[in-house]
Amino acid sequence: MSMPLPDNKPRRKKSKPVRAKHVPVRTCVACRESGAKRGLTRIVRTPEGEIRIDPTGKQNGRGAYLCDKPGCWERALSTPVLSRALNVQFTQETRDYIKEFAAGLPSLEDGPDTGVDSKELS
Repeated sequence: MSMPLPDNKPRRKKSKPVRAKHVPVRTCVACRESGAKRGLTRIVRTPEGEIRIDPTGKQNGRGAYLCDKPGCWERALSTPVLSRALNVQFTQETRDYIKEFAAGLPSLEDGPDTGVDSKELS
């Protein structure tokens, strides 16, 4: 019996599978649905005790997340769920600030934003 001679062909390294990018997941404090962190709005209580909307998601302080459903924003303001999550008592000024921000959110009935102003269509 003879042993087979080794090949002189270069061996290829096995490629590693492409790793899926990690997407942080957060939970809406009102409806308790999980979603991507970028898809939720963060409300933060700063170390000074001030309540702010945090579009970057990076401000220092205790944060709570709300999805863009109008019902979640209404529930967050009408029940103690948001104030409990932030561990603070809301003043009327704070409630008005959050209501004002919520009024500017696109509602789900509008459908996806096409980037075309309705006035341009007329």
